[in-house]
Amino acid sequence: MSFYDAKVAQELELEFIDVKMQDTATYRKYRQILMAQYPDKKDMGWPTYIVCESPDDDFKIMGEVKGGHPKGEFRKRLQTILEG
Repeated sequence: MSFYDAKVAQELELEFIDVKMQDTATYRKYRQILMAQYPDKKDMGWPTYIVCESPDDDFKIMGEVKGGHPKGEFRKRLQTILEG
């Protein structure tokens, strides 16, 4: 699923950063974004995609997309966030 989602993100000129909690180095690098959106991770879905500007700097969260979607729905939800 993340292969398809990464492809859609790339088509929309977004960088797709796959952060798995098991990948401790990558998780530590982007943890502050996750904690800003989900301080206790309680309402987080699987998968959860957080759309943000400048993830490696002073990030700004633009929106999120949770869970798996039928074909085409992921793209629509990302486009809605980008049109914001």
